[in-house]
Amino acid sequence: MPAKSNRSQYGNVAVAIHWLSAFLIIALLGSGFRADGTIDPGIKTLILRFHVLAGVALLLLTLARIFWWCFVDRKPDSVPGASKLQSFSASLVHLLFYPVILGMIASGIGMLILSGAGSIIFAGAPGQLPDFQNYLPRIPHGIGARAFMVLILLHAGAALYHQFLKRDGTLKRMWFTK
Repeated sequence: MPAKSNRSQYGNVAVAIHWLSAFLIIALLGSGFRADGTIDPGIKTLILRFHVLAGVALLLLTLARIFWWCFVDRKPDSVPGASKLQSFSASLVHLLFYPVILGMIASGIGMLILSGAGSIIFAGAPGQLPDFQNYLPRIPHGIGARAFMVLILLHAGAALYHQFLKRDGTLKRMWFTK
């Protein structure tokens, strides 16, 4: 099983980071919106505990991904037959994931620190969860969640377009190889 990428295929390390990150991002979006709409403080605390731990896992995966691409591996060539606009758009969407991920994590950490909710969520400290709407990092956190959804739709939409309309095997590039 090749760990590194070649000119036409992503390596298994990049594939694993990609799909784990995708799973975490979807879980984070779901748990974040669920926590925001939950009234019961006990359930909200449990959801937020998962949400914060998943956010930390995503941060570690993102740092690993950055390290991997900067120091260990190189990305495959663009999809054969893609126009310059398609290649540019794909690169732009991929690139935009990084500031959105890092911005969401920074704003989440900011909310935990400013609100003091970390001790309630993780240590069972007495008190009630704060209204996160009262803290400035909540604004970029909400904007980032919506930006994630747009980026995911663009990214997944392009992958499905290539898979089912162009039938050029693009999805196979981002799957595990033997």
